[in-house]
Amino acid sequence: MNLFKPTMYQKNVFCIPFDKFKKMGIQCLVFDLDNTLALISNFKCPDETKKLIRCLKKDFSIFIISNNNKIRLEPYLKELGVVGFHYSLKPSIKSLIQIRRKYHFQKEQMVLIGDQMVTDILAGNRFGIQTVLVDPLGEKDLKITKFNRFLESKIISRYQKKGIFERGKYYE
Repeated sequence: MNLFKPTMYQKNVFCIPFDKFKKMGIQCLVFDLDNTLALISNFKCPDETKKLIRCLKKDFSIFIISNNNKIRLEPYLKELGVVGFHYSLKPSIKSLIQIRRKYHFQKEQMVLIGDQMVTDILAGNRFGIQTVLVDPLGEKDLKITKFNRFLESKIISRYQKKGIFERGKYYE
């Protein structure tokens, strides 16, 4: 198994075929925050994201797990009316275990959606759930994320040579 390869790859969260997940019996969507649902420079939840999450809440339980701090995450949780976990330390699976145990999901019912292979996708794959990689919404990143992007570029280069994954070639 390729631990960094996502189950699905889409341009952004607005391009994900969520109806496909519903048909597959997925009940729990776990999102990353920064550069997945909102730009790092956003201090309020974008209207487009609010609309998407409001719509998704009709069919799914929504969670946000972020490596960022509580001050960054809390306004989004309140605005979106969802549960979240700060300082998740992804690729740690600690937050995913908590969600599964507390809300009684089976792994087959969960999907993790994020913009980084070395944190989000690795965490989801290590936990044994489906993963969706999206392109980052913006170019601005935290300092640690810049290092992660460097590692990710090496992984993608290796995957591309093997014909496993290529940036910009979206798939379901």
